[in-house]
Amino acid sequence: MGRPGLSSAEARRIALAAQGFCDPPIAGVPDRRALRRVLGRVGLLQMDSVNVLVRSHYLPLFSRLGPYPVRLLESAAYRAPRELFEYWGHEASLLPVAAQPLLRWRMERAAHEAWGGVQRIQRERPGYVEAILDEVRRRGPLGAGDLEDERPRRAGPWWGWHDAKRAMEWLFWSGRVTTAGRRGFERLYDLPERVLPAAVLAPTPSEEEAQRRLLRIASGALGVATERDLRDYFRLGVAEARARIAELVEAGDLVPVRVEGWRQQAYLDPAARLPRRVSARALLTPFDSLVWERDRAERLFGMQYRLEIYVPAPRRVHGYYVLPFLLGDTLVARVDLKADRAAGALRALATWAQDGWPAATVARELAGELRRMAGWLQLERVESADRGDLAPALRAALR
Repeated sequence: MGRPGLSSAEARRIALAAQGFCDPPIAGVPDRRALRRVLGRVGLLQMDSVNVLVRSHYLPLFSRLGPYPVRLLESAAYRAPRELFEYWGHEASLLPVAAQPLLRWRMERAAHEAWGGVQRIQRERPGYVEAILDEVRRRGPLGAGDLEDERPRRAGPWWGWHDAKRAMEWLFWSGRVTTAGRRGFERLYDLPERVLPAAVLAPTPSEEEAQRRLLRIASGALGVATERDLRDYFRLGVAEARARIAELVEAGDLVPVRVEGWRQQAYLDPAARLPRRVSARALLTPFDSLVWERDRAERLFGMQYRLEIYVPAPRRVHGYYVLPFLLGDTLVARVDLKADRAAGALRALATWAQDGWPAATVARELAGELRRMAGWLQLERVESADRGDLAPALRAALR
């Protein structure tokens, strides 16, 4: 694989193989071994609170394994023996517990890198933060809502946190508490030594070694990537990522390559696979690691994909919660999905084709994947609205 150049099609197939889309199907009901296989590919699952379809971190497993029991992920994250933990990886993420020591340098930087309100509570009320930690030590696991505190000083739809929540987030960012479970989508916090396996609490690697290991995970998950792609995976700083990448190149752990159509220098994982073909069929959450870096998604697949959740409804182009549809080695369509649980329906609110693909073929395959998703979500049927250039073909395929 150590070659001077790759075609754009080769880079795309390498990326898909690295993300697990060329792995053989799982025989039977996916279990923890299947979960480990996916996490071994992607390295982490990004979390998000939007629940118009299903919480985002559940979807990458479905995209790669097909229908699986949701309790599989919940058990691995919140029941012993724990295999996953929550922390700031890409964004809020579920990560293998073995990655916890690799992020302690980030925990140690909380005083400088945590959000402003979270920093301020530690700076302005350190005694209060310690009192909150004592409560967790004494009564944990606890949610921020379990602690009495004054009303929010500044109410609002997104940031109406009271000081107990800010203190908990400071303790979480700095690694002094971790997530023991969830109550709905509310975190329940406890001490790491009461949550994580004892083996994880072992020696801490140096900051430089931890960052090199995180970049190796990113490289393995991406297959071929630019410097920005690599550092974005775990949100590393520009200067430190650049230094660590140079060290990995020197050690032979990254191979500089040229990729057709890419302006930036690319780096190849020496263990990356280049399959002859990819036969994938998957709907991808906007927070899937295959497409979360939008410039990379456009470089690989030629799709300009933007998240429009925060765009006012009249200005949205494709919809509120739009999932790209992967068929073979290409993103061939996008669909705005909603799980209408009260009506028992998976609703395709808008469906759009990517240029150059036969509408009937794409619609037939998309209808099959939507039916499979509806079954996994325990919804009785799939319905398609008439918005989008692919909608008529999808409605016909569903009939």
